[in-house]
Amino acid sequence: MAKHIDIRKFTGFRAIAVLCLFLLYAPLIVVSVYSFNDSISITTWGGFSLRWYEDVFFGPEAPKFKQAAINSLTIAIGAAVASTAIATAAATAMLRAGKFKGKSFSFMLINLPLMVPEIVTAVATLIFFSAIGFVSGYMTILVAHIVFCIPFAYLPIAARMQSIEPFYEQAALDLYATRFQAFRMILLPLMAPGILSGFLLAFIISLDDFIITNFVKGAGVETLPTAIFGAVKLGIKPNVMAISTLLLLVSVVFVTLSYLVGRMGENTEK
Repeated sequence: MAKHIDIRKFTGFRAIAVLCLFLLYAPLIVVSVYSFNDSISITTWGGFSLRWYEDVFFGPEAPKFKQAAINSLTIAIGAAVASTAIATAAATAMLRAGKFKGKSFSFMLINLPLMVPEIVTAVATLIFFSAIGFVSGYMTILVAHIVFCIPFAYLPIAARMQSIEPFYEQAALDLYATRFQAFRMILLPLMAPGILSGFLLAFIISLDDFIITNFVKGAGVETLPTAIFGAVKLGIKPNVMAISTLLLLVSVVFVTLSYLVGRMGENTEK
């Protein structure tokens, strides 16, 4: 029997863990704290205030941020719906269709966006769209996000399907259900937590994406990440910290929901 190894007892593990957590989350904490700063300075604390959050919704730049938020939300919803549907079909084929020619290659293609650097994906997507004459704009962002989000939706869906024993569908087939009826009435409801988790994860990946969006968006179309980047190029202002904090909060909420939904599915199965 293999001996259990507790890596927490390794020399320096706690120090390295604390250092990594500090480097990851300290900048986020600083941005969040200074978004409540009453001073226009980003380094001098002038007291607690919500003035910059009010500026985000009602200030001179509010229309720009509002349109960017609408674009981000509609693209994220569309990309999440499409990528989740494709990922569900892919997971069904990979895990319920048995062995078929090219299965390993198909699995590699599904997970390729996770392994390829995002900048490479962005450049390749831009070149492809230019080659086929697809004019940059709202639709290019949506299509690029659908493709990029598929593996993120696939992971929780496939994990959920792997935990479902095939005898549920076999029992339905023995009771004269068609394969589609067995899928729709038996497998799909059991997969619901994984599908919802995949949708939430794809949604937040699309909502937060900057690199691919910045390459394929074209002129005149902005999402929240690209709008924030454009505002930062003109100088870091407190209202940028406020909108960044709001976007961070939304991201944390959706990632947490995705995790809880996935755990709920595991507990239901048990």
